Amino acid sequence: MQIRFESSRREVSKMNTDTLRENFLVENIFETNKVRFVYSHYDRVIIGGAVPTTTPLPLPNFDSLKANYFLERREIGVINIGGDGKIIVDGVTYEISKLGCLYIGKGTQEVSFSSLNSSKPAAFYLLSCPAHYTHPTTLFTKENATPVTVGSMETSNHRTIYKYIHMEGIQSCQLVMGLTVLQTGSVWNTMPAHVHDRRMEAYCYFDVPENHRVIHLMGEPDETRHLVVANRQAVISPPWSIHSGCGTSNYSFIWGMAGENKDYTDMELISINDLK
Repeated sequence: MQIRFESSRREVSKMNTDTLRENFLVENIFETNKVRFVYSHYDRVIIGGAVPTTTPLPLPNFDSLKANYFLERREIGVINIGGDGKIIVDGVTYEISKLGCLYIGKGTQEVSFSSLNSSKPAAFYLLSCPAHYTHPTTLFTKENATPVTVGSMETSNHRTIYKYIHMEGIQSCQLVMGLTVLQTGSVWNTMPAHVHDRRMEAYCYFDVPENHRVIHLMGEPDETRHLVVANRQAVISPPWSIHSGCGTSNYSFIWGMAGENKDYTDMELISINDLK
């Protein structure tokens, strides 16, 4: 598990491309037959990926957590962006197909990830944060998430939003999680941009076609920066930073937040005219 510390606004304003990528881009979280994690000191969120094939992958523990097991003081959300899979949680099996979401609560001791077909492996995106209360393990399909289609072709942001872990959905301590699928011909997500000082956010871009990229915009509204992001890569977004993207093709992305509250609409919108 790699550990990354916070960077101040002043530090970010002086970063070159390589330094910006080292601090905020998570490039290699989906590796076959491994569980990989990045621990961010922004709200102590852990971002990870698990890609099992023929052998189940257990959720590991790390000495740096100073815990008896990974979820002793944490909760975790899992979204599958690959083939059909299953997750065993303290002896209970949950089958999870593509775009399905499983929330696993604090106090769960044993978790393992498997694929139903090793030639089409599941790819589990993992997002974990500290928790003070135990909420029940809950599985949602994409249909359970009551998808909402917003935007338009005229503004190149026709997209469908799936909310999984939030105040009106799967209950958690502080984790908020869902995903957005852009329709063919649309490339913009989350524009106008926004910030929310009360919580950090992480994006995981997926279903980005080969030889295409997403230009992820970050930084303060009047001093923006960008990251060029490939398929199945993630971005750490500080509370003070905008988080928006435009692709060379349509794509999908998982959004996840942790911090002071779980209100999905808690944000300060930034006028497009004020971006620099």
